[in-house]
Amino acid sequence: MSTSDQIYAKKQGRPSDFRFDSKVAQVFADMISRSVPGYDLTLDMIGVIAKHYVTDNSRCYDLGCSLGASTLAIRHNIHTDNNHIIAIDNSAAMIEQCKKNIAQDDSLPSVELKVEDLLTSEFNNASLVTMNFTLQFIAADERPALLRRIADGINSGGAMILSEKIKLTGSMEQALMTDLHHDFKAAMGYSKMEIAQKRQAIENVLIPDTIDTHKERLYDAGFSHVYVWFQCFTFVSLVAIK
Repeated sequence: MSTSDQIYAKKQGRPSDFRFDSKVAQVFADMISRSVPGYDLTLDMIGVIAKHYVTDNSRCYDLGCSLGASTLAIRHNIHTDNNHIIAIDNSAAMIEQCKKNIAQDDSLPSVELKVEDLLTSEFNNASLVTMNFTLQFIAADERPALLRRIADGINSGGAMILSEKIKLTGSMEQALMTDLHHDFKAAMGYSKMEIAQKRQAIENVLIPDTIDTHKERLYDAGFSHVYVWFQCFTFVSLVAIK
């Protein structure tokens, strides 16, 4: 059972920039389910999409795996032969907790965990890559090259699932969706102070793009088709097909 997220429950003045450290790792499961509307559904559908695209004798990559939720969604839903899942995160604290979660699950295929910077990771023989709310934390000028390397490592007919918080092009739409997101967080039990402090902590760390920017970048990377399959407020998930 995950620990309740109380990180921003006390007044901090100006909160320091958000980091995926041990404090966050301890409460991350609770934090993300109460902060990202549709997160649990996204995980369920990652399993459905994995079953559709993963092929025999191929790899699956979970990039920015955090505690391994997407990794397990893939693992529990594919029934092909000779697969291997590689889960990567640059946070040692996240990987340490992820190891415990994976160790409690005895299903197949095999899972390899890596503490690694995605900008230096290698990708090959992939039929599926997931990047679940991860690209938004990578410097904007590094994103195109990373996506090109990911696309190069995906086999023809394979897919990438990219889930992100986005920015909207209309100011009224952006304001409304932001307000509704804050209302969602309040309904999940966060106080106004917690919501405000988390927003301050993350505003210089999480840099969102528009859906059009994501699509253009994925096409430029080498994907032949890109579709939005899920959206709730400013949270979307796309599937890009090689």
